Amino acid sequence: MGGGQYSTEKEAFDKNLDLTRIKPYGDTMNDGKVQVSFTFPVEDGDKAIEAAKELTEKMGLKDPEVVYHSALDKKFTFFVVYGKSIHTIDYTKIQVENIEVDIMSKEEINTYIREKIGRKLVILGASTGTDAHTVGIDAIINMKGFAGHYGLEQYEMIEAFNLGSQVTNDEFIKKAIELKADVLLVSQTVTQKDIHVKNLTQLVDLLEAEGIRDKIILICGGARINNELAKELGYDAGFGPGTYAEIVASFFIKEHVRRKGYN
Repeated sequence: MGGGQYSTEKEAFDKNLDLTRIKPYGDTMNDGKVQVSFTFPVEDGDKAIEAAKELTEKMGLKDPEVVYHSALDKKFTFFVVYGKSIHTIDYTKIQVENIEVDIMSKEEINTYIREKIGRKLVILGASTGTDAHTVGIDAIINMKGFAGHYGLEQYEMIEAFNLGSQVTNDEFIKKAIELKADVLLVSQTVTQKDIHVKNLTQLVDLLEAEGIRDKIILICGGARINNELAKELGYDAGFGPGTYAEIVASFFIKEHVRRKGYN
């Protein structure tokens, strides 16, 4: 009997895709099924479970169901909650500022630099500020790269320097001036309370104070970075997860040629 009721309920869902009113997809088109997880600073129990349900209802989830809860200690409880989103998004009105990059291979990039620029480009990268994670910057710069995509150290016409993690903006700029860097790559992998935004903004301010901002191509990247944010903060480009060395290099070599006016 329960199965028949379930079938009727499923059939009642609108199965037509309307890009002006999209919802999350769980089992059936437009069912709005969503899973959320969070921690409450309260003791595990019936009262905490009810609080979790009420919170997810206020988040716009209908018929919330706590499918998992666990005490992290006496005063903290972790929840996993299922629900149906009551909200929709007009997908046709979404606008995203993407970077238009004609991606070149390592060999093509080396040839381009050799023919258009005639010297090695100097690239300086680091995880700046308090960021102690180097996975992102290592994947772009270090010779072995990531997932079969070699890092910039492998490129014959690129002289790449990886300063590692927790490099202050002052140290970064000092090294950039010393090495006469053409490009600065800044990685911000994990931050709290928008520290990455403050740190990235400070770097731009310091470069401008030194009078070298316009002389350097400035690029940032990380899990919470996109091109739109990067441009707002004063960077030339921003790259998020899934970016490889050849993508970044394809951008900055052409940007360098454009700025210098090479034929």
